[in-house]
Amino acid sequence: MILQKKGYLTVFLMFIMASVFAQEKFTLSGTISDNSSNETLIGASVYIKELQKAVSTNEYGFFSISLPSGIYTVQVSYVSFIGKEEIINLNSNIRKNFSLEQDSKVLDEVVITNNVKRAEIRKPEMSVNRLTAEEIKKMPVVMGEVDVLKSLLTLPGVTNAGEGASGFNVRGGSADQNLILLDEATIYNSSHLFGFFSVFNSDAIKELKLYKGGIPARFGGRLSSVLDIYQKEGNNKEFHMTGGIGAISSRLLAEGPIVKDRGSFLIGGRASYAHLFLKASGSDNSAYFYDLNTKLSYKLGENDNLYLSGYFGRDLLDISDSFNNVYGNAVLNLRWNHLFSDKLFANTSLIYSDYYYGLELGFVGLKWDSGIKNYNFKYDLKHYISDKFKLNYGVNAIYYDFNPGTVTPIGEDSSINRDQLEKKHAFEPALYVDAEHQLSDRISVSYGLRYSMFYRLGSQNMNIYANDQAVTFDQQLKIYEKGTPIGTEFYRSGKTIADFSNFEPRASISYMLNEDQSVKASYNRMAQYLHLITNTSSPTPLDVWAPSDNFTKPELLDQFAVGYFANFKDDTYTLEVESFYKKIKNKLDYIDGADLIANKAIEQVLLNGKARSYGLELLLRKNKGKLTGWVSYTLSRSEQQTPGRAPGETGINNGEWYRAGYDKLHNLSVTGSYQYTNKWSFGAIFVLQSGQPATYPTGQYQYGDINIPVFGSRNGDRLPIYHHLDISATYVPKPDKKQGWQGEWVFSIYNLYNRQNSASITFRQNEDSGRNEAVRLSIFGVIPSVTYNFKF
Repeated sequence: MILQKKGYLTVFLMFIMASVFAQEKFTLSGTISDNSSNETLIGASVYIKELQKAVSTNEYGFFSISLPSGIYTVQVSYVSFIGKEEIINLNSNIRKNFSLEQDSKVLDEVVITNNVKRAEIRKPEMSVNRLTAEEIKKMPVVMGEVDVLKSLLTLPGVTNAGEGASGFNVRGGSADQNLILLDEATIYNSSHLFGFFSVFNSDAIKELKLYKGGIPARFGGRLSSVLDIYQKEGNNKEFHMTGGIGAISSRLLAEGPIVKDRGSFLIGGRASYAHLFLKASGSDNSAYFYDLNTKLSYKLGENDNLYLSGYFGRDLLDISDSFNNVYGNAVLNLRWNHLFSDKLFANTSLIYSDYYYGLELGFVGLKWDSGIKNYNFKYDLKHYISDKFKLNYGVNAIYYDFNPGTVTPIGEDSSINRDQLEKKHAFEPALYVDAEHQLSDRISVSYGLRYSMFYRLGSQNMNIYANDQAVTFDQQLKIYEKGTPIGTEFYRSGKTIADFSNFEPRASISYMLNEDQSVKASYNRMAQYLHLITNTSSPTPLDVWAPSDNFTKPELLDQFAVGYFANFKDDTYTLEVESFYKKIKNKLDYIDGADLIANKAIEQVLLNGKARSYGLELLLRKNKGKLTGWVSYTLSRSEQQTPGRAPGETGINNGEWYRAGYDKLHNLSVTGSYQYTNKWSFGAIFVLQSGQPATYPTGQYQYGDINIPVFGSRNGDRLPIYHHLDISATYVPKPDKKQGWQGEWVFSIYNLYNRQNSASITFRQNEDSGRNEAVRLSIFGVIPSVTYNFKF
């Protein structure tokens, strides 16, 4: 009997050992890159055919997947590249790098197909739009140059901030609620020439992702969206130049190896020169921009890569020497990628970002300089624990320097005294953890938590107000007024003036109906500790960032979204439908008649309210054939409310909900590209959206000989409907030429039918008739352009 039991035990142990051995897993990892340049590819797919499992490369082209021992067919694909298929015997951990080609030559491999754009079905990621450099360059052009921000405006849930205004709005949020990152460095102003060009040189961009919801926990500090942009690393095989010569602006980019197959450089610049034609015509006005992109990349070893990237840009506007405006970004980022193992990837970043804003008012004799600088440390880890479970975790710490304003007199007759508004300082540390988890063949989830902190620091004198109210309310006149300080308190350097902390949970889930359809849902909470103080949707004439403190509370957002995603007719078409609801606490509002320029006590004109937005988004794509493109439509509402703080107070707009300045009820965009021949291609973009909210007078009264308008409820009216059609044609003389000088001509017309869209409507008294009249300001009419693009 004992021998029999021992025999059973031996068999049982052998069975356990066999099971363990059978379940033993090995890891396939590596990078995926462009064969012609060694440029790593973000979001490339590695698909295991036998197990129907897939994994994507991270922001640095790295992938890792753990599988049971066996022989597998590995398919590698990427948008606009030719896929590869390879048989791999996985009986140990394997490091395997793949390189993909953009033409039809593939040696010793099996060609699968050109990868096409399709809706993401399996992953829980939603409310995300991703564009690669190749996709951006295939879009219809405006002013002869493909523009990153213009491409975003064709997507659902994204609108422009207004005719002639910079920035963009996402799901009813303000422009300052967008976190814009270039190689992880914060960009505070994303536009050149007040929204006509973006600060991003498309020749230098590798990929961008716009997160509108379901935002991963590694991102924080803004409420509405994250625009994550990565620059190219540079070609470490061959020297190449790319550029374009246009009627309004030109650009040039050079890239090549420092050490072949190990190190590379990239440097690119752009400049506009339309102001030269104005000067030649005798005009005293000018407006132009210039920028510079740089990047150095070096492979220290098999497990280490070093990157140094930077950007510098400036905009200059000069009107008859009486008004001069200069603003722009400067960023620098040193990054180190380290692979601890085939399952643990780390990225360390040291980032400097500087936004400068300068204003000269010659007729006043005043020069005003302001800006914000931050110093950022990031340490992020990606842990590929198994083929079904991945962890992202890390820390982030940002130190801010704010210059609200340096006032300098200009001219001998200036009555302005030199002054320095007290500089402000803050520290924002955070830590996070994010999990991606495949629960079953049909259900995938991602969930995470971010814990953010914010410390408003000295040195600074802080005003003290009765009842801690910097804004008072006149019960007789029923108006808000600036509070009068009853004293001040000095906080020495490094002393905490105010501190805040917030838990920010994030979660999303995907349920596959089948291989081509899924439904998803997401929730995220975000906290924003910085505020853009502005009296207009455009950055001129005011653009000042301020930190949260005892009077200006952090904005807090909760967003919910659900969606349906489908690919049909063999991926020829994709459909994405999403609905969202957002609510925001502590939304800043301004009292009527707020004075913002050189205001030493900005808290005296600000109130804390709340906001909400909700809507339905639809995106229908056609991915194959000579005609490709998409139709996007958004039906949404964005509202704000600032009720009274105590009984008897009216609040803003009598405490009722009113339209936010960026509310757009309808937003339709149609984008199309047609490949007529291998030499000629055509593109068009049509945009139609509701006019921007505005406040019109509802009556008038007479004071002496002056007619004074009486305005209605805040943003109770709208500007006329905004729409325009842009077309382009691209001619490639030698489309089959792949080496040496390659050129193309791009012809485009912005606003084909010369729609005079309203940037604003102002009301004034006619000097001749004495009557009040409305005056519409239109900035851009029809603008034709021709550009010659080249590369060699």
